[in-house]
Amino acid sequence: MQQISESEQILMKIIWKNGGIALYSQIMEELEKDHNEWKKNTVLTLLSRLVEKGYLQTGKIGRRNEYRAVVAEQEYRAKQTRTFLDKVYEGNVGGLVATLLQQNVLSEEELKEIEAFWERRKS
Repeated sequence: MQQISESEQILMKIIWKNGGIALYSQIMEELEKDHNEWKKNTVLTLLSRLVEKGYLQTGKIGRRNEYRAVVAEQEYRAKQTRTFLDKVYEGNVGGLVATLLQQNVLSEEELKEIEAFWERRKS
């Protein structure tokens, strides 16, 4: 799975939020809601790159372009997490967790959720 830029990720999040399918016009509406003023050519270029990288498929509905996610958001997150873990922590999950704990990144509630998840996995 190829890396995608932050700009490409913004478009993917819009498509994932829309159930994995979005018309070009829907993407533009969402960008406008977020006060993103990308030009039409910029958006079309980014969408074309996502198609080339295998993240999207494109189709036509009449004269309108439809974009369909090929990669699910959860799959993308899992891959990015693994890439980050390998790159920054050399695959050492304990090092990542230790950093999160040392930096007080996790709330007590989040820690309880992790403990509950762990207990369910052990069963």
